[in-house]
Amino acid sequence: MASIVVALLIFFILFAAIEAQKKTSNVIRLGSSLSPIRKPNSWLSPSGLFAFGFYPEKNGFAVGIWIIGHPNNTVVWTANRDYPPVSSNSTIEFTSDGRLILNHTQQATELDIAGFNVDVNTGRSRRAVSAHLLDSGNFMLYDNDSSVIWQSFDSPTDTILGNQTLYRDGELVSSVSSSSDHSRGRYCLLMQDDENLVAYPVNSTRPDPADAYWASDTSDLKMNSYTNLNLNFNGVLFLGENISNIQHTLANSSISSIVGNINHSVNEIIYRATLDDDGIFRLYSHRFVRNKTGSMVSVQWSAFQDRCQVVGFCGLNSYCSSNGSKPECYCYPGFVPFNPGKKFLGCYRNFTEHRCRSEKGGPGLVNITSLENLRWRGHSYSAVPMKKEDCRKSCLEDCNCGAALYFSRQCRKHKLPLRYGARNLRDSTTAFIKVSLGTSGAAKIPHQLTPDSPSNPIVVIENKRHLISILAVSLGSLACLCIVIASSTFFVYRHRVHKYKKLSNNTKLGLTTEEFSLRSFSYNELEEATQGFKEELGKGSFGTVYKGTLSGGGNKNIVVAVKRLENVPEEDEDSHREFRFQTEVTAIGRTHHRNLVQLLGFCVEGRRKLLVYEYMSNGSLANVLFKATDHQRRPGWKERVRIVLDIARGILYLHEECEACIVHCGIKPQNILMDDSWTAKISDFGLAKLLLPNHTTSITGRSRGVTVSSGPVSSYLAPEWQGQQQKQQQQLWKQDLISVKADIYSFGVVLLEVICCRRNIEVNVSNADEIILSTWVYKCFVTGELYKLVGDEWDECDEEIRADLKTLERMVKVGLWCVQDDPGLRPSIKSVILMLEGTMNILVPPHPSLLDNT
Repeated sequence: MASIVVALLIFFILFAAIEAQKKTSNVIRLGSSLSPIRKPNSWLSPSGLFAFGFYPEKNGFAVGIWIIGHPNNTVVWTANRDYPPVSSNSTIEFTSDGRLILNHTQQATELDIAGFNVDVNTGRSRRAVSAHLLDSGNFMLYDNDSSVIWQSFDSPTDTILGNQTLYRDGELVSSVSSSSDHSRGRYCLLMQDDENLVAYPVNSTRPDPADAYWASDTSDLKMNSYTNLNLNFNGVLFLGENISNIQHTLANSSISSIVGNINHSVNEIIYRATLDDDGIFRLYSHRFVRNKTGSMVSVQWSAFQDRCQVVGFCGLNSYCSSNGSKPECYCYPGFVPFNPGKKFLGCYRNFTEHRCRSEKGGPGLVNITSLENLRWRGHSYSAVPMKKEDCRKSCLEDCNCGAALYFSRQCRKHKLPLRYGARNLRDSTTAFIKVSLGTSGAAKIPHQLTPDSPSNPIVVIENKRHLISILAVSLGSLACLCIVIASSTFFVYRHRVHKYKKLSNNTKLGLTTEEFSLRSFSYNELEEATQGFKEELGKGSFGTVYKGTLSGGGNKNIVVAVKRLENVPEEDEDSHREFRFQTEVTAIGRTHHRNLVQLLGFCVEGRRKLLVYEYMSNGSLANVLFKATDHQRRPGWKERVRIVLDIARGILYLHEECEACIVHCGIKPQNILMDDSWTAKISDFGLAKLLLPNHTTSITGRSRGVTVSSGPVSSYLAPEWQGQQQKQQQQLWKQDLISVKADIYSFGVVLLEVICCRRNIEVNVSNADEIILSTWVYKCFVTGELYKLVGDEWDECDEEIRADLKTLERMVKVGLWCVQDDPGLRPSIKSVILMLEGTMNILVPPHPSLLDNT
């Protein structure tokens, strides 16, 4: 009898030892490591249904937790999700000092996944001694007392699992792609202080309640102050403090799918709630069948079905339309996609509306296209009750109106860009879009809006007969005008040559119009003012600048800058040359703006040609940024922001507000001068056309002439001009490559230089990645290390920069959009200013030189 008892005791001891061995077999000890390509490459949970380790991501590997499935695994958590994929020679190490790190050997860097924790009671550091991946999918680190010091459940990415909680002020952020790219995507789900669970696009500011596209609507339930989002093991997704205090249930899979349909072949069910890459919050079940590999995945609950309800599914100036269950993004008429292969990036206008009215007050070369069942979000600048036809006419005649919405007998007019557009057949709205009559296809139905497709709206062009009449009258008038011009040109030309020859001979006579007044100087007068051109201020592409002093009336003297033009081309007749020079000086003299250097006068005596400008006492921006001997001479952070806005407003005037559009083509710190109050002003605009004869062109879609300014500099040169530098300027312009987008690229380079206070190309740097400024800025942006751009100023605790990180990020995004290789991706200067001022949302920019290759 005693022997039987002893045998049973030994059996139970052995059984307990085996079970204990099974339970501890998944404990991860100090010194353990994983490799992407060698065993082990992951640590498993006791059930074998979850794994932690390396998984394939794009062209490398990422670190995370996934549900094991066949043929595809499901990633539920990613460490350092915005860090670029690592190479195959990287390792995960659970170091002897208790840190869990990603060792990126190719770049000789270490990235913490988890590590030391501080005890809130004692203030001492707590070191991990073991780790464990639980069957719930929670990866945990323990100290010597077996207390948890870190767990993956505390920092969810886009998913919560059974027994996991999303706490107050926590958030889920969707992935770029649920299957191939788990970095931060375009949507977030927030557990707000007002008891609401709300979904927003990630680029929404504050976030703005007007941008919310889904909410749990639980703010009126008067929940307690500890309300969180929870998912239990049985698939109940609820708001409440815990399972015993459920205050609002979002989904109950345990009732709908288990009790109602019992399947005895199911061995285990794992539930997960995920904010998917399309912005919809869904509850999934993974059912593991006995004696079979893999699992059956099904959607148990979805916040809604129509993906076009997701705000931001399509970019600016585009709208979402569902054809069955598949949503598509379409450009509004008159707009084209930034990238035809990635239509969700949005669209831009295929024409620029310089003047929406003619000089007599009638409609210009624009018309209105109407679209049914469409609506977009955003605040209208005008909302007035009126009839539908009156709404169309009101938008057509309003220069500020880019589009209008008509519903509930009210006309709501909007400025561009249009945000968050969607089509809904149940929505009885009419959208009026302003389009150009001068662009081919503007009066046609776009290919994605064919009437044969019931999911697309019908496009109607209003008043075609009226349009034909206007064109007929215009062509007839133009023919008559050509006859008159042909018969009178010779006499008018001779009269003007004689008139302007007289002007050039009278050295004291000023060029005067209703808008401006320029003084004409003699050469001797300017030579005396500059003391024989003694003090040189600088040397540029078209000549040397000297400091001079003029008598301003009374006993007052005026300090000026005198530019002596060099390499001035000759003409066949002196009268023709002087006539043309004075005409172009007149055009430059009409430009009046606080951010442009003012032209005060001129001198023309034979081959001697000089221009007199206002004097800028603080020199060029290049000296301020690059030649400062100490930090006190560099502009502070707020001053840098103001300088950038000064430059942008000057470019806006040149592009869109002055009488003739001027493309500068030489935006660089050397051509930006600082006055007494440290206001930035642009110089050397209009000189290329002034000095090089017969070099003007027109930009496609514009109704007025374009003046080309000073020649480009290689470091600031837009990519579309590269390879053309050796060609003659006349041939380059004949190819119609000049565009205002060339200035946007140069401005983007200057913007990044102002942020970092360094040149665009810098050879003496510690890392090869820092040589080209835009490449280094993009790397710091995607890795979340923008503080590196301001360098020592951050290390010295510059409170201005630390307190204004949002402005720093906003300026970096704008700069990266401006230096895109594709001119179509660069924003207009007006959009640049709105983005810099924070009144327009900014999408995450792609790599400046890689988008066209993807």
